[in-house]
Amino acid sequence: MAILITGGAGYIGSETVASLVDEGIETVIVDNLSTGHASAVNPAATFYQGDVRDRAFMDRVFTNESIEAVIHFASDSIVADSMKDPLKYFDNNDGGMITLLETMRDYDVKRLVFSSTAAVYGQPDHLPITEDTVKNPTNAYGQSKYIMEQFAKWADSAYGIHFVALRYFNVGGASTNGLIGEDHRPETHLIPIILQVANGERDVFKMFGTDYPTADGTNVRDYVHVVDLAHAHILAMKYLLNGGTSDAFNIGSSTGFSNRQILAAARKVTGLTIPAEDAPRRPGDPAELVADSTKARKVLDWHPQFDDIEAIIGDAWRFAQKHPNGYAD
Repeated sequence: MAILITGGAGYIGSETVASLVDEGIETVIVDNLSTGHASAVNPAATFYQGDVRDRAFMDRVFTNESIEAVIHFASDSIVADSMKDPLKYFDNNDGGMITLLETMRDYDVKRLVFSSTAAVYGQPDHLPITEDTVKNPTNAYGQSKYIMEQFAKWADSAYGIHFVALRYFNVGGASTNGLIGEDHRPETHLIPIILQVANGERDVFKMFGTDYPTADGTNVRDYVHVVDLAHAHILAMKYLLNGGTSDAFNIGSSTGFSNRQILAAARKVTGLTIPAEDAPRRPGDPAELVADSTKARKVLDWHPQFDDIEAIIGDAWRFAQKHPNGYAD
């Protein structure tokens, strides 16, 4: 029996595949390589290139492989892009979820772990955010993920497909050996953008929004190391395979860092000046998102090992130095 990873050539997916392979678990990857990288495909896994929305393709995968459970990463995830083209996000994220659930139903696969997001909460009225915090997405990306959660809920009710939705916060870092890391085209995430400035790939870091109601006026986010996040997905899969019921969990460090604090930490880690300038807010960005991950720690026995922000940035910097042009190297 194998675990299917959709989006297994992407940033978090490839790290999760590596962790599964290290545990000796048979792993199958599905990825259309629209944002993933062929160079990130783990050679110890079985790889199928194709789109999760393509039912004929998914039939071939489920017919050829003995799938026991699915960990689903394949989706679009850029907030600003989702505000410009929301239908793209509903088509890819929600359309993909429907096809995946239909395929799982028809092949009697009853366990699903998938990536949701802190963006389902929108701008919360209190911090830290618990799983019971009101869901009020302020961007189409967050809305598409919340719809995915609703699809999973009804599929559980109708077909007995048990699921875990992991609502994670900002992800950072890279594998500790520097082989797997973050490489988006274009890059939109804070830490790798700052490190691209440090590497000379960008001239300046733009601080989008300096008038938020936070201590220093910039966005505050909760960061989790990609290795810890991969481990959370595997723990969630094992929870379901051991009889766990459908649920949603926050995955975060429970500590908030502002954009200015992240910049200062990056300057310390790299020893470089890293020029920065203020810029207008981006649409759809909440001021502050910090997780209460108590539930995941208790139920899934998840305990992050790399929750120091300088360690997260340090691992990302190691990957950036080894791969100055990303996986193109």
